[in-house]
Amino acid sequence: MTDNEQVKKANELAEVIFKALEDKKGIDTTLLEVGKQTVLADYFVICTGTSNTHVKALAGEVEFKTTEELGIKPNHIEGYSDNTWTLLDYGSVIVHIFTNEGREFYKLEKLWKDASVNIIDNTQKEDK
Repeated sequence: MTDNEQVKKANELAEVIFKALEDKKGIDTTLLEVGKQTVLADYFVICTGTSNTHVKALAGEVEFKTTEELGIKPNHIEGYSDNTWTLLDYGSVIVHIFTNEGREFYKLEKLWKDASVNIIDNTQKEDK
């Protein structure tokens, strides 16, 4: 697979993940393009859930939609038991789903401040 094909697949995966998070009312969904800063992934998708139950539902929806639409399952999942921070590792895309307190504590956007950022505001989309 060429580099261009890998980037295209990562973009497609990130789009499916965004839609899944929006469908389940994820808050402040953010896409960080981290491929120039690290070899860990091309993108981080960061989202906040309103409660531990919501975090679990968001992670479940991402896993369901990526499997259903792309036939891709996460390579690894962390934090599913306490649901304050759940990480889904898809290789090229890593998904971080936090409670509000967890997101404030870890501040991944600040840690990866040199990454290109794309914030999706769900409240504006719902008003249209």
